[in-house]
Amino acid sequence: MTDVYKKLAEHLDKTPGGFPPTESGVELRILKQLFTEEEAEIAASLIMIPETPETIGPKVNKTPDEVAPILKEMAHKGLILHSAKGGVDTYMSAQFVVGIWEYQVNRLTKELIQDFNEYVPFLMKEQTSHKTQQLRVIPISRSISADMKVMDYEEAENIIRAQSKILIAPCICRTEHKMVGEGCHRIVDGCFVFGGGAFFYEERGIGRTVDQNEAIEILHKGIEQGLVLQPGNSLKPMNLCMCCDCCCQILSNIKKTDKPSTVVNSSYFAVVNHETCTACALCEERCPMDAITMGDTAEVNLDRCIGCGVCAGACDFDSISLHAKDEDNRWIPPDNVVETYMNIAREKGLM
Repeated sequence: MTDVYKKLAEHLDKTPGGFPPTESGVELRILKQLFTEEEAEIAASLIMIPETPETIGPKVNKTPDEVAPILKEMAHKGLILHSAKGGVDTYMSAQFVVGIWEYQVNRLTKELIQDFNEYVPFLMKEQTSHKTQQLRVIPISRSISADMKVMDYEEAENIIRAQSKILIAPCICRTEHKMVGEGCHRIVDGCFVFGGGAFFYEERGIGRTVDQNEAIEILHKGIEQGLVLQPGNSLKPMNLCMCCDCCCQILSNIKKTDKPSTVVNSSYFAVVNHETCTACALCEERCPMDAITMGDTAEVNLDRCIGCGVCAGACDFDSISLHAKDEDNRWIPPDNVVETYMNIAREKGLM
């Protein structure tokens, strides 16, 4: 393994998403599968601010004309980010997760999947080491107590209806599990990408553009299948993922912790109406965090409840609903994704 991949790994580890080293070097094996040595050198020179080929070229001892086609190809592979506002091409560094990995949904191999699954526990330990997460959990609409006021940024339907550009993309987690024979029955095309992110996916031939009505239909299908709604962690998210606890690398690893409620950014918790609960156990079966157990009625372990509302969606007797946490513990997302990443960087001591 050449030093250029180690240099890139160290560079990615300084991004808010992190890219921690391991004794086995699996993270370097992943990078070698994704980047040529030349691409790795260029990626390690980029920052998370858009730059032109004229600025990037001298960093890697290339002219703008030499580096421009390489940058364009790297962006096409989903290794870096590209923008063409005003006819000017600019490029910037991408995080590994959420970022480079998700952009590989059309380039997956079994070897890459195997190495990524080996690496996930190390990556998730890094991801959950700070308060602000890249994604947050919002409740499904049916689960909310009728007397509660819910903010627009906490309702998936309102998030979708606020978008002018919507793309539905394959879920990287269910795609990779399906490729190795471990997939579940839930919909594969279950990730919404908005705005500039949608254009980036579209340029790379990933997913397809949908209108608001079709997006809402797909959302309801995901909710019916018991998927957890996880938008980007800002008031104006660029994405909304519909996740299952069996395939989603984030949820499945959060599920392994003792207190999932302390890991996720969520403002709700489930409450059981013991007078109407029939102990049918549907909520227990559906709960993605194993937060519900059965006695005479359902019981919720608040250390494990992440406030997703999947349990309430499964209850035919409306015996479970979500209630808001007290004001001091409610999660107010950052204004935008830049602020989200800056908060994470501060919490990790990167700035």
